[in-house]
Amino acid sequence: MNQKPFRSGGVVSGVDWARWSVILCKPDAGERGLTGTILHRLSAPDDVALLGRLDVTVAPWQIHVHYWDLLVDRDWFSGRDIPAALDHMYVDRTVTVALAYGPPGIHARLRKQLGHFDPTAAKPGTIRGDLGEDSLDRALAEKRLVNNLVHTSDDPEAACRDFGTWYGSGRRSLLTTPTAPHQRTTDRSEAR
Repeated sequence: MNQKPFRSGGVVSGVDWARWSVILCKPDAGERGLTGTILHRLSAPDDVALLGRLDVTVAPWQIHVHYWDLLVDRDWFSGRDIPAALDHMYVDRTVTVALAYGPPGIHARLRKQLGHFDPTAAKPGTIRGDLGEDSLDRALAEKRLVNNLVHTSDDPEAACRDFGTWYGSGRRSLLTTPTAPHQRTTDRSEAR
């Protein structure tokens, strides 16, 4: 495509975002060697396929776009400098992203597998409940954000936005419906 689409997001129009989610394995997951375990758990149902796995060195704009809601509501986080906390936690560090494809409603299902954002409040059997080591209380005391291993898109609109943030329109071809239910990711690294 040689020119910008007529409307924002037009490059990925026609995608059934109700069936796609972006998974972001955060730096703490990678540093603890848990990325493969987390991706395996999220793809364990037979009807979920993972594609387009990439290791990305995070640029400031990416994490600020990804967590736009924290920046908009930063006044609610007294005692913490949210932009600085995001930069410290992510910028120039590696995250692993992957696309999950499954039945409509995949977003709620994956988010349920993650568990509560505070690992100490997450139920056993969830990823954060079983593998998380941080707590909201510790993060608040240290004036930082919680290390909670993984993010998945909240809903179809967030999946489209997350795709743009982490993959960009140049990778639209990844959004092809998998032919086999167990199509797995391939490792590719990319610095941004």
